[in-house]
Amino acid sequence: MKKIKGALISVFYKDGLAEIVKELDKHGVKIYSTGGTQTFIEGLGVKAHAVENLTSYPSIFGGRVKTLHPKVFGGILYRRDNEADLQQAAEYEIPEIDLVIVDLYPFEQTVATPGATEQQIIEKIDIGGISLIRAAAKNYKDVAIVPSVAQYGYILDLITRQDGCTTLEQRRHLAAEAFNVSSNYDTAIFNYFNREENIPAFKQSYTEAKATHLRYGENPHQAATFFGDLSAQFEQLHGKEISYNNMLDMDAAVNLIAEFGESEPAFVIMKHNNACGVAVRPTLVEAWKDALAGDPVSAFGGVLITNRPVDKATAEKINEIFFEVIMAPGYDDDALAILETKKNRIILKTKEVARCDKQFRSLLGGVAVQERDAKVGGQDSEVKQATDKAVTAEEMKDLIFANKIVKHSKSNAIVLAKNGMLLASGIGQTSRVDSLRQAIAKAKSFGFDLRGAVLASDAFFPFADCAEIAHKEGIDTLIQPGGSVRDQDTIDYCNANGMAMVFTGLRHFKH
Repeated sequence: MKKIKGALISVFYKDGLAEIVKELDKHGVKIYSTGGTQTFIEGLGVKAHAVENLTSYPSIFGGRVKTLHPKVFGGILYRRDNEADLQQAAEYEIPEIDLVIVDLYPFEQTVATPGATEQQIIEKIDIGGISLIRAAAKNYKDVAIVPSVAQYGYILDLITRQDGCTTLEQRRHLAAEAFNVSSNYDTAIFNYFNREENIPAFKQSYTEAKATHLRYGENPHQAATFFGDLSAQFEQLHGKEISYNNMLDMDAAVNLIAEFGESEPAFVIMKHNNACGVAVRPTLVEAWKDALAGDPVSAFGGVLITNRPVDKATAEKINEIFFEVIMAPGYDDDALAILETKKNRIILKTKEVARCDKQFRSLLGGVAVQERDAKVGGQDSEVKQATDKAVTAEEMKDLIFANKIVKHSKSNAIVLAKNGMLLASGIGQTSRVDSLRQAIAKAKSFGFDLRGAVLASDAFFPFADCAEIAHKEGIDTLIQPGGSVRDQDTIDYCNANGMAMVFTGLRHFKH
């Protein structure tokens, strides 16, 4: 147990600081401070000694240099059990600083501020604060460090319960928190500078406030934590805590609905990271009815997303089935009242948030990073007419619709669609033929007529067998990447049987 005799306080955020200052003053702690923090402390009726009086230097260079001085860092870093250090501290009149409360300039918030200039961002790179955090954490044997507002409650509890004292174990814990703060801060700065430099590095900045411990992972025996800011993407209006599996489906749903923009009402039903229902229609209630019709069995317990505010008529229809999560840009009051009748149902209002252009996956003891698949074959690439028979404008619309879905389906993937509606998909099979047969069987089980439907494949056909199977079911319009050494076999079969096929040149594997 170590008594706090001297404290240095210099913070950007002052919410919650008053109680700490008053408690320190109650225990006779000598407080050193700077600028606005000193003014704040003295406004509480507590004496604060100016750092510039201690160092005999004013704050200079527009506040860039305030605490960078041997009398400040010496007071933090000298070893209390080292005779030579004690002699030097006495010789140079270096005070004992046992507690450092400091936070960092809001760099990430400034970067995220619309219209922030390069100069404004650079000025939010903290120098003195980060140095104080590292110094105090290094000397945790003698010094307690409070590196952010997130630790205010912790230190207040300690000094209140322990009469202004801290233990070695507590100081070591605070040191760990400090290096977590400093490493995240440096990572955020690096990522800002690395936007154009593209230095190969895997660094992500996750602050304590963005870590959410989940009930469990994919299964109850797996521990899980989410690092990120869900509140930046969604406003939860109702329902229980979001689970790990909910998040997986939510991510898949958000990525798929983004493909449809806002031109027409669209509805997506997601189950286990794959779409089991998708439809684009003139009205939202029609889009919901036809999305559900694609697979009303799999929709049970699914995750729903739409690109339109939910109205009462749509809410009444949605409310007829059990689902886990619904996401929409808004809800009419009467629609929300209907959806809230199930207390555990998660209702989320989506926000406009830019999607990350990188994807990460842990594997083989490391992390693989790749660019997000941001293209859709046929929509933002030139398609090549591969067959003698050309596709019509309406067929091309359906082909692009199907290709958007197949892009977000687990490989090997086949999607069957007609008139802006997902009829069925074959997903996650080890053979493309098996995927097609799965899709056909599923569509037939729900009574769909496949004549006039289109087919999208996430990768090329290595043989003509898929074209042959599709043709026998009345599916004569295909979209695929092409690129097989045996493309001509499929082309020849299509030409011989009056089928139309286009190549996009874009494969969409999703493993």
